[in-house]
Amino acid sequence: MRIEGTSRTGVSGYAAPLRRAGGESFAPETEAAAARSANAAPVLPTTGLEALLALQAVEDVALKRRKAVRRGRQLLDTLDEVKADLLAGRVSDGRLNQLLALLGQARDRTEAGLDAVLDEVELRARVELAKFGRFAGG
Repeated sequence: MRIEGTSRTGVSGYAAPLRRAGGESFAPETEAAAARSANAAPVLPTTGLEALLALQAVEDVALKRRKAVRRGRQLLDTLDEVKADLLAGRVSDGRLNQLLALLGQARDRTEAGLDAVLDEVELRARVELAKFGRFAGG
């Protein structure tokens, strides 16, 4: 398809604004309207940058809980895989190292009972690595 010419179609010239017959025209403010605007509430200053930063620093409780649940599920899945490997008599050091990494992320230091269980699981994983002559740093 060949395009010839540069003329525009459908472009119209200047159109004058519409004028309404019998419409309202500008009128100065009446005393009643001035009194109403004078009684209006004052404009409050906008919140400062400090308030916005403080709001961002507050951690969402629901988000924190979802992250903890996700980490817990990953940890339990890995523990199941390690258990299956132990029952089969073959444990991979990669899976044990993955378990140790997940244990490091799962530490919350707010629940003493949970931290004690995690410490025991970590000790067992380190013992299994030591049995095979593989030592995990830590």
